Amino acid sequence: MKSHKKKNMRKKSLKVRLIKAGVIFLCAAAAACAVFFLFSPYMSTILFPVKNVSFVGNRHLTDEELTSLAEITFQENLLTVSNMRLINHLQKSPWIRTVSVRKEFPDSISFVVEEAVPFALLDVNGRLYLIDEHGDVLEELSSSSVPFLPIITGDPTRQREGFREALKLARLMNESGFSSGRGNVEIAARKPHEIVVTIDGMVVKIGEGGYEEKLSRFLQLEEEIKKLNVPVDYIDLRFAKKAIVKPMQDREMQ
Repeated sequence: MKSHKKKNMRKKSLKVRLIKAGVIFLCAAAAACAVFFLFSPYMSTILFPVKNVSFVGNRHLTDEELTSLAEITFQENLLTVSNMRLINHLQKSPWIRTVSVRKEFPDSISFVVEEAVPFALLDVNGRLYLIDEHGDVLEELSSSSVPFLPIITGDPTRQREGFREALKLARLMNESGFSSGRGNVEIAARKPHEIVVTIDGMVVKIGEGGYEEKLSRFLQLEEEIKKLNVPVDYIDLRFAKKAIVKPMQDREMQ
């Protein structure tokens, strides 16, 4: 009886070993096939070639421009395309703030992009540039059509503090809707205490800080000036709770 049981146990043990060996062999074969298909350029492109690319959220840059920026190679293996590589390529453009990538099997890649928003125009020696809210250049304007935005004149590399103050003033004008109702707004980025704004041809010495209160005073003065129909040389709002209006005839009203 014992001998018979030992034989049965040996048979079961052999059967288990054979099953394990078979499983190991099948796993190894499957892994070998996967490696072959993944790393064989020919086979991988047959299985998952990139055929379709789509973008969502882009307004300024076209799909064709973004595809070129991302350096996407059609027919490339979708499995081996690096999402980080695509993101890094796209973020080299100053227009791209953020981007996310999703692979959609069997043959598509989709992007969601957030573009920078044009904030103002920068005039450096007569050359116009679109800039974002941080003062970073998006692109130089080469066409004759100029979008309406506040214009900041000056050299940011030489008048850094004045340029930062000019950005603050432009931000307030944009957010409050002050700029949208104007034909022309030009901010001279000089030293902070020397900042001057030309609003529809009217020169306003605005200085540094307190911009919300100063613009409010300007709006009140503008109404009075229009009623009096007095040609104005400039308005000086640099002093707290005080405004100086200098008419063209060199008379002052305080």
